[in-house]
Amino acid sequence: MSRPAPEIQLSTEEKETLLHWMRSTKTERRMVERARVILLAANGLNGKEIAARMETRTARVSKWLRRFAKDRIAGLLDAPRPGEKRRKYNPATEERILKALDEPPPAGYSRWNGRLLAEHLGQVSKDQVWRVMRKHHLSLARRQSWCVSTDPEFSRKAADVVGLYLNPPENALVLCVDEKPCIQALERAQGWIRLPNGRALTGFAHEYKRHGTSTLFAALEVATGLVHAGHYRRRRRREFLDFMNELVAKNPDKEIHVVLDNLNTHKPKQDRWLKAHPQVHFHFIPTRSSWLNQVECWFSILSRGALQGASFTSVKMLIEAIQTFIASWNQHATPFEWTKEEVHQQQMKYSYSKLCN
Repeated sequence: MSRPAPEIQLSTEEKETLLHWMRSTKTERRMVERARVILLAANGLNGKEIAARMETRTARVSKWLRRFAKDRIAGLLDAPRPGEKRRKYNPATEERILKALDEPPPAGYSRWNGRLLAEHLGQVSKDQVWRVMRKHHLSLARRQSWCVSTDPEFSRKAADVVGLYLNPPENALVLCVDEKPCIQALERAQGWIRLPNGRALTGFAHEYKRHGTSTLFAALEVATGLVHAGHYRRRRRREFLDFMNELVAKNPDKEIHVVLDNLNTHKPKQDRWLKAHPQVHFHFIPTRSSWLNQVECWFSILSRGALQGASFTSVKMLIEAIQTFIASWNQHATPFEWTKEEVHQQQMKYSYSKLCN
């Protein structure tokens, strides 16, 4: 006569662990089946009912119910086979490591690292900590940051700008304009270096020499992705208006809508220039929302493609490098794709990505 299956009652922690096994796409099939047996038993089903639902033998169900009743979660793990090295760590160890991340780090430390976690848990090596981190794609060094706009008119201003991107006025030119000030012309020693072990590396020296700075004014055409640039020594109202005059001269017969940030040189109280150019309309993004201005994305592309790690012996050489990059960009320019991702109450988040040809 077979023994009756024990009654199963789960703690909150045990139920969460079993549900995690069930839902995870990385859990082995056998562990999923064992977790399902225990969860069904906890819901009041007997061994025969569980076996019928899972299309398996009653004896197999009873085995895992008895092992769980005796050793709880650890009882669901495979017993070591003869000659097989016993596993030092189990899923419970993994759960301990992940839960420790929600606890505050030791006094004097601002964040966890592998060594601190291993010392905190005890009998867990730092190598095992990093294995779990890699398995779950976690990085203890990575930090997320955010900038929340406090502009009381955020919704109205953001809707105005995004409306220009998604539904621009007919026969009008929409430009995103901003400045990248104080770009340094740094001269670095570049080339190859031969190491004592015979290996050769290419790169540039840590030391550099300064040759001055330049301020870049840029305008990105939203519809085409084309970029127009102006180079100046300073960033004042005078330089900004000079750049705007160039843009207007290039498009004398078009209505121009300009997306700008709230820099004081962009918006004086009495703007005589705008009154003299009625075909130009300024659209100011909300405060602390530079991500709404598409030219900021292009500045990032410029920095990675033409400025980082480059060596310039003069400001003139720096300007020529930027202009060469812009000429190359404009040959294959495509617009950014502006898409809405999330809407949270009075704040909206958007993203854009470059379209591939």
